Amino acid sequence: MGKSQKESSNDILQIKDLKVHFPLKTSLKGKVIESVKAVDTVNLNIQKGETLGIVGESGCGKSTLANTIIQLIKPTTGKIIFAGDDLSKLKNKEIQKVRRNVQMIFQDPFSSLNPRMKVFDIIAEPLRTHKIAKGKKLHEEINKLIDIVGLNTSALKRYPHEFSGGQRQRIGIARALALKPQLIVCDEPVSALDVSIQAQILNLLAKLQEEFNLTYIFIGHGIPSVKYVSNRIAVMYRGEIIEEAITRELFDDTKHPYTKGLISAVPIPDPTLDRGEEISIEKDVPDPLSLPKGCRFYSRCPFGTERCKVEKPELREIKENHFVACHYPLE
Repeated sequence: MGKSQKESSNDILQIKDLKVHFPLKTSLKGKVIESVKAVDTVNLNIQKGETLGIVGESGCGKSTLANTIIQLIKPTTGKIIFAGDDLSKLKNKEIQKVRRNVQMIFQDPFSSLNPRMKVFDIIAEPLRTHKIAKGKKLHEEINKLIDIVGLNTSALKRYPHEFSGGQRQRIGIARALALKPQLIVCDEPVSALDVSIQAQILNLLAKLQEEFNLTYIFIGHGIPSVKYVSNRIAVMYRGEIIEEAITRELFDDTKHPYTKGLISAVPIPDPTLDRGEEISIEKDVPDPLSLPKGCRFYSRCPFGTERCKVEKPELREIKENHFVACHYPLE
Protein backbone atom coordinates (compact mmCIF):
# COMPACT_ATOMS: atom_id res chain seq x y z
CA MET A 1 0.00 0.00 0.00
CA GLY A 2 1.33 3.43 -0.89
CA LYS A 3 2.00 6.29 1.47
CA SER A 4 -0.54 8.94 2.38
CA GLN A 5 0.19 12.60 3.11
CA LYS A 6 3.87 13.51 2.76
CA GLU A 7 5.94 13.74 5.92
CA SER A 8 6.51 17.22 7.30
CA SER A 9 8.64 18.79 10.01
CA ASN A 10 5.33 19.97 11.49
CA ASP A 11 4.07 16.41 12.03
CA ILE A 12 3.12 15.60 15.61
CA LEU A 13 2.27 11.95 14.87
CA GLN A 14 3.37 9.57 12.14
CA ILE A 15 1.71 6.20 11.54
CA LYS A 16 3.78 3.93 9.31
CA ASP A 17 2.63 0.61 7.80
CA LEU A 18 0.46 -0.08 10.84
CA LYS A 19 -1.20 -3.48 11.08
CA VAL A 20 -3.46 -4.77 13.84
CA HIS A 21 -4.49 -8.40 13.26
CA PHE A 22 -6.50 -10.39 15.78
CA PRO A 23 -5.72 -14.13 15.58
CA LEU A 24 -8.72 -16.46 15.53
CA LYS A 25 -7.06 -19.80 14.86
CA THR A 26 -3.54 -21.01 15.56
CA SER A 27 -1.64 -24.24 14.91
CA LEU A 28 -0.30 -26.49 17.65
CA LYS A 29 3.02 -24.70 17.23
CA GLY A 30 1.40 -21.31 17.79
CA LYS A 31 1.47 -20.17 14.14
CA VAL A 32 -1.50 -17.95 13.22
CA ILE A 33 -3.65 -19.70 10.62
CA GLU A 34 -6.61 -17.31 10.54
CA SER A 35 -6.97 -13.73 11.72
CA VAL A 36 -9.13 -10.62 11.41
CA LYS A 37 -7.23 -7.76 9.76
CA ALA A 38 -8.80 -4.91 11.72
CA VAL A 39 -6.15 -2.39 10.61
CA ASP A 40 -4.10 -3.32 7.58
CA THR A 41 -1.09 -1.25 6.45
CA VAL A 42 -2.28 2.21 7.43
CA ASN A 43 -0.04 5.23 6.82
CA LEU A 44 -0.98 8.65 8.19
CA ASN A 45 0.77 11.88 9.18
CA ILE A 46 -0.95 14.28 11.57
CA GLN A 47 0.29 17.85 11.72
CA LYS A 48 0.41 19.93 14.87
CA GLY A 49 -2.74 22.00 15.41
CA GLU A 50 -4.88 20.27 12.79
CA THR A 51 -7.89 17.97 13.04
CA LEU A 52 -7.66 14.77 11.03
CA GLY A 53 -11.05 13.16 10.57
CA ILE A 54 -11.29 9.40 10.08
CA VAL A 55 -14.61 8.20 8.73
CA GLY A 56 -16.13 4.90 7.66
CA GLU A 57 -18.85 2.36 8.40
CA SER A 58 -18.99 0.42 11.65
CA GLY A 59 -16.39 -2.33 11.64
CA CYS A 60 -13.97 -0.57 9.28
CA GLY A 61 -11.23 -0.38 11.95
CA LYS A 62 -11.58 3.23 13.13
CA SER A 63 -11.83 2.51 16.85
CA THR A 64 -9.14 -0.17 16.69
CA LEU A 65 -6.86 2.42 15.10
CA ALA A 66 -7.71 4.91 17.88
CA ASN A 67 -7.03 2.40 20.64
CA THR A 68 -3.75 1.39 19.00
CA ILE A 69 -2.57 4.99 18.77
CA ILE A 70 -2.92 5.41 22.53
CA GLN A 71 -1.53 1.90 23.10
CA LEU A 72 -4.61 0.30 24.61
CA ILE A 73 -4.07 -2.24 21.82
CA LYS A 74 -0.61 -3.29 20.70
CA PRO A 75 0.02 -3.30 16.93
CA THR A 76 0.93 -6.46 15.08
CA THR A 77 3.53 -4.59 13.04
CA GLY A 78 4.28 -1.00 12.05
CA LYS A 79 5.27 2.21 13.81
CA ILE A 80 3.43 4.95 15.70
CA ILE A 81 5.89 7.80 16.12
CA PHE A 82 5.06 10.60 18.56
CA ALA A 83 7.63 13.24 19.51
CA GLY A 84 10.37 11.07 18.00
CA ASP A 85 9.44 7.92 19.95
CA ASP A 86 7.95 4.77 18.45
CA LEU A 87 5.10 4.16 20.91
CA SER A 88 4.82 0.50 19.95
CA LYS A 89 8.35 -0.11 21.28
CA LEU A 90 7.95 1.65 24.63
CA LYS A 91 7.54 -0.15 27.94
CA ASN A 92 4.57 0.46 30.25
CA LYS A 93 6.31 3.09 32.41
CA GLU A 94 7.45 4.97 29.30
CA ILE A 95 3.95 4.78 27.81
CA GLN A 96 2.53 6.33 30.99
CA LYS A 97 4.77 9.38 30.49
CA VAL A 98 3.66 9.69 26.86
CA ARG A 99 -0.01 9.62 27.90
CA ARG A 100 0.46 13.03 29.52
CA ASN A 101 0.62 14.33 25.95
CA VAL A 102 -1.78 11.91 24.24
CA GLN A 103 -5.30 11.65 25.68
CA MET A 104 -8.61 10.22 24.51
CA ILE A 105 -12.28 11.17 24.56
CA PHE A 106 -14.43 8.05 24.42
CA GLN A 107 -17.60 7.32 22.50
CA ASP A 108 -19.93 6.51 25.38
CA PRO A 109 -19.78 9.25 28.02
CA PHE A 110 -21.54 7.05 30.57
CA SER A 111 -19.49 3.85 30.44
CA SER A 112 -16.21 5.82 30.24
CA LEU A 113 -16.84 7.45 33.64
CA ASN A 114 -16.56 5.52 36.90
CA PRO A 115 -20.13 5.51 38.36
CA ARG A 116 -18.78 5.22 41.92
CA MET A 117 -16.60 8.31 41.70
CA LYS A 118 -17.71 11.91 42.06
CA VAL A 119 -16.90 14.25 39.19
CA PHE A 120 -14.12 15.94 41.18
CA ASP A 121 -12.28 12.63 41.61
CA ILE A 122 -12.85 11.62 37.99
CA ILE A 123 -11.15 14.77 36.70
CA ALA A 124 -8.52 14.70 39.46
CA GLU A 125 -7.48 11.09 38.82
CA PRO A 126 -4.98 11.80 35.98
CA LEU A 127 -3.48 14.71 37.94
CA ARG A 128 -3.02 12.48 40.98
CA THR A 129 -1.72 9.54 38.94
CA HIS A 130 0.97 11.68 37.34
CA LYS A 131 1.63 13.55 40.60
CA ILE A 132 1.06 16.93 39.00
CA ALA A 133 -1.10 18.63 41.65
CA LYS A 134 -2.45 18.13 45.13
CA GLY A 135 -4.16 20.10 47.89
CA LYS A 136 -5.19 23.66 47.06
CA LYS A 137 -3.52 23.59 43.64
CA LEU A 138 -5.47 20.45 42.71
CA HIS A 139 -8.77 22.09 43.64
CA GLU A 140 -7.87 25.19 41.63
CA GLU A 141 -7.04 23.10 38.57
CA ILE A 142 -10.29 21.10 38.80
CA ASN A 143 -12.38 24.25 39.23
CA LYS A 144 -10.70 25.76 36.19
CA LEU A 145 -11.26 22.65 34.06
CA ILE A 146 -14.95 22.28 34.92
CA ASP A 147 -15.47 25.95 34.06
CA ILE A 148 -13.62 25.59 30.74
CA VAL A 149 -16.02 22.86 29.58
CA GLY A 150 -19.08 24.90 30.54
CA LEU A 151 -20.22 23.25 33.78
CA ASN A 152 -20.81 24.77 37.22
CA THR A 153 -18.45 23.90 40.07
CA SER A 154 -21.44 22.39 41.92
CA ALA A 155 -21.17 19.50 39.45
CA LEU A 156 -17.94 18.39 41.12
CA LYS A 157 -19.84 16.99 44.12
CA ARG A 158 -22.17 14.83 42.03
CA TYR A 159 -21.99 11.40 40.36
CA PRO A 160 -22.07 10.67 36.58
CA HIS A 161 -25.62 9.23 36.62
CA GLU A 162 -26.94 12.64 37.74
CA PHE A 163 -26.01 14.25 34.41
CA SER A 164 -27.32 14.19 30.85
CA GLY A 165 -25.28 12.59 28.05
CA GLY A 166 -23.94 15.95 26.85
CA GLN A 167 -22.91 16.96 30.36
CA ARG A 168 -21.16 13.63 30.89
CA GLN A 169 -19.21 14.13 27.69
CA ARG A 170 -18.13 17.56 28.94
CA ILE A 171 -16.80 15.83 32.06
CA GLY A 172 -14.91 13.39 29.83
CA ILE A 173 -13.43 16.31 27.90
CA ALA A 174 -12.36 18.01 31.15
CA ARG A 175 -10.59 14.79 32.20
CA ALA A 176 -8.83 14.59 28.81
CA LEU A 177 -7.66 18.21 29.19
CA ALA A 178 -6.39 17.78 32.75
CA LEU A 179 -2.82 16.85 31.75
CA LYS A 180 -2.59 19.60 29.10
CA PRO A 181 -2.03 17.14 26.23
CA GLN A 182 -0.79 18.00 22.76
CA LEU A 183 -2.88 15.36 20.96
CA ILE A 184 -6.41 14.17 21.74
CA VAL A 185 -7.95 11.15 20.03
CA CYS A 186 -11.73 11.64 19.83
CA ASP A 187 -13.38 8.25 19.28
CA GLU A 188 -16.88 9.05 18.01
CA PRO A 189 -17.41 11.57 20.84
CA VAL A 190 -20.85 12.75 19.67
CA SER A 191 -22.41 9.60 18.17
CA ALA A 192 -24.29 8.76 21.40
CA LEU A 193 -25.72 12.29 21.78
CA ASP A 194 -28.82 14.09 20.49
CA VAL A 195 -28.25 16.20 17.38
CA SER A 196 -28.63 19.55 19.19
CA ILE A 197 -26.16 18.43 21.85
CA GLN A 198 -23.75 17.17 19.19
CA ALA A 199 -23.43 20.71 17.85
CA GLN A 200 -22.63 22.06 21.34
CA ILE A 201 -19.88 19.47 21.90
CA LEU A 202 -18.38 20.03 18.44
CA ASN A 203 -18.30 23.79 19.03
CA LEU A 204 -16.68 23.23 22.43
CA LEU A 205 -13.97 21.04 20.88
CA ALA A 206 -13.28 23.70 18.23
CA LYS A 207 -13.04 26.41 20.90
CA LEU A 208 -10.66 24.32 23.03
CA GLN A 209 -8.48 23.52 20.05
CA GLU A 210 -7.98 27.19 19.31
CA GLU A 211 -7.46 28.12 22.97
CA PHE A 212 -4.96 25.36 23.82
CA ASN A 213 -3.41 24.71 20.39
CA LEU A 214 -4.62 21.12 20.44
CA THR A 215 -4.30 18.50 17.71
CA TYR A 216 -7.27 16.18 17.20
CA ILE A 217 -7.80 12.83 15.55
CA PHE A 218 -11.58 12.85 15.18
CA ILE A 219 -13.12 9.45 14.47
CA GLY A 220 -16.74 9.05 13.42
CA HIS A 221 -19.19 7.44 11.03
CA GLY A 222 -21.37 10.55 10.80
CA ILE A 223 -20.20 12.47 7.73
CA PRO A 224 -21.63 15.90 8.78
CA SER A 225 -19.87 16.01 12.17
CA VAL A 226 -16.54 14.81 10.75
CA LYS A 227 -16.79 17.36 7.93
CA TYR A 228 -17.59 20.16 10.39
CA VAL A 229 -14.53 19.74 12.60
CA SER A 230 -11.85 18.33 10.26
CA ASN A 231 -9.14 20.06 8.25
CA ARG A 232 -8.39 16.79 6.48
CA ILE A 233 -10.28 13.51 6.20
CA ALA A 234 -9.15 9.91 5.72
CA VAL A 235 -11.78 7.37 4.64
CA MET A 236 -11.38 3.82 5.96
CA TYR A 237 -12.81 0.62 4.54
CA ARG A 238 -12.10 -2.83 5.94
CA GLY A 239 -8.93 -1.77 7.74
CA GLU A 240 -7.44 0.30 4.91
CA ILE A 241 -7.33 3.99 4.01
CA ILE A 242 -9.00 4.22 0.60
CA GLU A 243 -9.16 8.02 0.18
CA GLU A 244 -7.57 10.98 1.93
CA ALA A 245 -7.73 14.71 1.17
CA ILE A 246 -8.26 18.18 2.58
CA THR A 247 -11.90 18.35 3.69
CA ARG A 248 -13.19 20.74 1.04
CA GLU A 249 -11.32 18.88 -1.70
CA LEU A 250 -12.75 15.54 -0.54
CA PHE A 251 -16.33 16.82 -0.83
CA ASP A 252 -15.89 19.01 -3.93
CA ASP A 253 -13.99 16.40 -5.94
CA THR A 254 -14.80 13.00 -4.40
CA LYS A 255 -12.97 10.21 -6.20
CA HIS A 256 -13.52 6.82 -4.57
CA PRO A 257 -16.92 5.16 -5.18
CA TYR A 258 -17.15 4.21 -1.49
CA THR A 259 -16.63 7.83 -0.39
CA LYS A 260 -19.27 8.94 -2.90
CA GLY A 261 -21.62 6.36 -1.45
CA LEU A 262 -21.08 7.59 2.11
CA ILE A 263 -21.74 11.19 1.08
CA SER A 264 -24.78 10.21 -1.00
CA ALA A 265 -26.30 8.47 2.03
CA VAL A 266 -26.42 11.73 4.02
CA PRO A 267 -29.94 13.26 3.85
CA ILE A 268 -30.22 16.91 2.84
CA PRO A 269 -32.96 19.45 3.79
CA ASP A 270 -34.10 19.91 0.17
CA PRO A 271 -34.15 16.61 -1.75
CA THR A 272 -34.79 18.45 -5.04
CA LEU A 273 -31.30 19.96 -4.99
CA ASP A 274 -28.78 18.53 -7.44
CA ARG A 275 -25.94 16.91 -5.49
CA GLY A 276 -24.09 15.74 -8.58
CA GLU A 277 -23.23 12.08 -9.06
CA GLU A 278 -24.76 9.90 -6.36
CA ILE A 279 -23.90 6.28 -5.63
CA SER A 280 -25.94 3.82 -3.63
CA ILE A 281 -23.85 1.27 -1.75
CA GLU A 282 -25.69 -2.04 -1.89
CA LYS A 283 -24.98 -5.47 -0.43
CA ASP A 284 -23.54 -6.15 3.00
CA VAL A 285 -19.98 -5.55 4.13
CA PRO A 286 -17.86 -8.60 3.16
CA ASP A 287 -16.93 -11.19 5.76
CA PRO A 288 -13.60 -10.10 7.33
CA LEU A 289 -12.38 -13.71 7.04
CA SER A 290 -13.04 -13.94 3.31
CA LEU A 291 -11.97 -10.59 1.91
CA PRO A 292 -11.52 -10.28 -1.86
CA LYS A 293 -7.99 -10.85 -3.16
CA GLY A 294 -8.01 -7.49 -4.93
CA CYS A 295 -10.01 -4.41 -3.91
CA ARG A 296 -11.91 -4.98 -0.66
CA PHE A 297 -14.79 -2.84 -1.94
CA TYR A 298 -15.11 -4.90 -5.13
CA SER A 299 -18.23 -6.87 -4.15
CA ARG A 300 -20.20 -3.67 -3.43
CA CYS A 301 -18.77 -1.35 -6.09
CA PRO A 302 -20.96 -0.43 -9.10
CA PHE A 303 -17.81 0.05 -11.22
CA GLY A 304 -15.96 -3.15 -10.25
CA THR A 305 -14.04 -5.00 -13.02
CA GLU A 306 -12.05 -8.21 -13.24
CA ARG A 307 -8.91 -6.19 -12.49
CA CYS A 308 -10.46 -4.96 -9.24
CA LYS A 309 -11.25 -8.56 -8.30
CA VAL A 310 -7.67 -9.80 -8.52
CA GLU A 311 -5.42 -6.73 -8.14
CA LYS A 312 -5.33 -4.61 -4.99
CA PRO A 313 -5.26 -0.86 -5.83
CA GLU A 314 -2.38 1.16 -4.43
CA LEU A 315 -3.09 4.32 -2.42
CA ARG A 316 -1.67 6.92 -4.82
CA GLU A 317 -1.59 10.70 -5.07
CA ILE A 318 -3.78 11.70 -8.02
CA LYS A 319 -3.48 15.43 -7.33
CA GLU A 320 -1.69 17.45 -4.67
CA ASN A 321 -2.51 15.99 -1.21
CA HIS A 322 -5.39 13.92 -2.59
CA PHE A 323 -4.80 10.18 -2.27
CA VAL A 324 -7.05 7.41 -3.61
CA ALA A 325 -6.86 3.61 -3.76
CA CYS A 326 -8.98 2.74 -6.80
CA HIS A 327 -8.60 1.32 -10.34
CA TYR A 328 -11.68 3.17 -11.59
CA PRO A 329 -10.82 6.11 -13.93
CA LEU A 330 -10.42 9.06 -11.58
CA GLU A 331 -9.73 11.90 -13.97
